[in-house]
Amino acid sequence: MTQELPLDHVVIAGGAGFIGSAFARNYLTWHPNARVTVVDKLTYAGNLENLVPIDDSPRYRFVPADICDYETMAPLIAEADAVVNFAAETHVDRSILDPDVFVRTNVLGVNTLLRAAKEAGVKRFLQVSTDEVYGHVGEGSTPENAPLKPRNPYSASKAGAELLVFSYFTNFGLPVLVTRGENTIGPYQYPEKATPLFITNALEDKPLPIYGQGRAVRHYVYVDDHAAAIDLVLHQGVPGEAYNIGADEEVTTVELATRILDLLGKPHALMQFVPDRPGHDYRYNLDFRKLERLGWRRAYDFSHTLEATVAWYMEHESWWRRIKSGAYREYYERQYGKALARAERK
Repeated sequence: MTQELPLDHVVIAGGAGFIGSAFARNYLTWHPNARVTVVDKLTYAGNLENLVPIDDSPRYRFVPADICDYETMAPLIAEADAVVNFAAETHVDRSILDPDVFVRTNVLGVNTLLRAAKEAGVKRFLQVSTDEVYGHVGEGSTPENAPLKPRNPYSASKAGAELLVFSYFTNFGLPVLVTRGENTIGPYQYPEKATPLFITNALEDKPLPIYGQGRAVRHYVYVDDHAAAIDLVLHQGVPGEAYNIGADEEVTTVELATRILDLLGKPHALMQFVPDRPGHDYRYNLDFRKLERLGWRRAYDFSHTLEATVAWYMEHESWWRRIKSGAYREYYERQYGKALARAERK
């Protein structure tokens, strides 16, 4: 374990998104003398409402910007001790519909941040990645030194970003770190992802679209636990290393939907099976003992994670209804409309 660094000013790229905003909110609590600059392009998944809890803090600043814009990013990073990059196009289904934007943001944008970080000589650069870079895991669990085998445009772009990050460590000595997280759920998650989609659809008595036979296996990490892991790696991780962030309980899609419906008192008949997505990874399973050796422990098991998540969406209906009444509808219809209509006719 390395000695914890004082990181008094952190640039958080993509900090208006789901996990990024949780990290920003928590960072100011965990480090009372630190300040954060949140940078976000505010695409469909970026939302300034996610940062309202810290909006009046003098230690928080928001800058609207695209991480691909070097002229904007370079002076911001030059002021900082560290960069944590959450900025990414993240949804597998959208990457299959439109791969180009994923390559631009997730690869070219990361290179822009790395260039600026190298010139600034930051103390740490942490790239937030995903378990999906490993691809389908048929059995066992995946350690950090396993080969990367991404199988869709999203995970391929994230794997490419990781290779760039590590190349800056090897060639330029930039003190980089990578975290690879399993499925994360909790407050403020955009409702295209399975868990908030299922919760909000159930609250509206609408079908829950489940791919294939619903046998895909995932693990679920509460967003504040994920943020705490990133904070630990940022301050105490070994530069040039990757760290898995995971959980123990394996949960199928059908089990997830069933638990949500039961928590909300809704009928299981709301589950609707739709054609599987292309290249579907049916199982992820991370070996996260390396992170535990660094000192990380989850505060939420799966039951508490799901209960807290469902409760938040029940209590913040205005937040997700505003989202689902906008451009989200067009995407939802494009992704699920015909499949759900066919399923209902059967």
